[in-house]
Amino acid sequence: MSTPKTALPRLWAALATSLVASVTLAADDPQKVAAMLKKFSIQEAPTPVRERKDWRPPKKMVVLAGAIPPGEEREELAAALPGVKIVYASDVATAANEAKDADIVAGLTVPPGVCDLSIIDNAKQLRWILSLSAGVEQCIAVPAVRARNLLMTNLRGIDSSVIGEHAIALALAMAHGIDTFVQAQEKGRWSRQDAIDTHLQTLAGKTLLVVGLGGIGTEVASRAHALGMNVTATRASGHEGPDYVSYVGTPDELLKLASTADVVVNTAPLTTQTRGVYNAKFFSSMKPTAYFVNVARGGSVVTADLVAALNSGKIAGAGLDVVDPEPLPPDHPLWHAKNVIITPHISSFSDIPNEARWMLVNENARRYAAGDKMLSVVDLQREY
Repeated sequence: MSTPKTALPRLWAALATSLVASVTLAADDPQKVAAMLKKFSIQEAPTPVRERKDWRPPKKMVVLAGAIPPGEEREELAAALPGVKIVYASDVATAANEAKDADIVAGLTVPPGVCDLSIIDNAKQLRWILSLSAGVEQCIAVPAVRARNLLMTNLRGIDSSVIGEHAIALALAMAHGIDTFVQAQEKGRWSRQDAIDTHLQTLAGKTLLVVGLGGIGTEVASRAHALGMNVTATRASGHEGPDYVSYVGTPDELLKLASTADVVVNTAPLTTQTRGVYNAKFFSSMKPTAYFVNVARGGSVVTADLVAALNSGKIAGAGLDVVDPEPLPPDHPLWHAKNVIITPHISSFSDIPNEARWMLVNENARRYAAGDKMLSVVDLQREY
């Protein structure tokens, strides 16, 4: 099923729209903050940030390209960082210039994002990168981030439930041929033969493999279990998982587990280890009746191999919220591959108010200024 053409400016606008729709925060309310941390399983660093060799009370923060909109959000951030000069830069060039004496840079990581090479290289006094999104691979790719051991935090966990819903929606749409019937509706075509030719499936009783059993993966697993599916998973940190996951394997078991799955859902972050892991060998290991769903990062997939697997019938279909390259060019063969549903990297978008997002941003800002334990700290070695 094809979707309307997308372009990077449009993606940025959509992301900004999602970020701005927030309600009044209460970042100074300890009970609300504690409830938010528990609800979204936000992890606290084991040691206070003041113990880092490069920590000092911040003096300046640069925020890129409308990531924090005018209004209450900016007022509350200023209240969390008393005495800190906060500069809102409209573009990368301005941000890079202003970052020369900044302690903190903040913004989305989608290029051109807060980790643009010119910003990081110019920011000689930089201590903390505040990513206003979950993915941080664009930042990890900048050599200076690791070389200088910069502190980086992100917003992982906040949108996990919404993304989990989207993954299941893609799986259900493929299993029930929704893409086929949307196309038929556009043509005014009523045909039961389409249902027969589409090989409709039920997901109940089938096996779903979650690759990367973190926050998003756990949300996918719980919803799949509720549908009556057997859930398996992989995770890099060990074999532990919730009761509704029948088996949790390690990444080296991926091909074996994929061969038994009816749906494979990628929720793993993009790292050196996961880049290109979904390749011809992987798709050959899947059942020809199985579906592949990706709500994590397009770079984990060798796109040409996916197109070949779809068109040759090695897999039954793919539901993709992320692709590589992104945005997908209008003439790319993936648009016209067999049995594919593509959404334009919007799985985190919903009508849920963004109170939790801004509460986490402000709480981390308050903690940094006070030298306390930070939240959602990115492990530079693990790359997420």
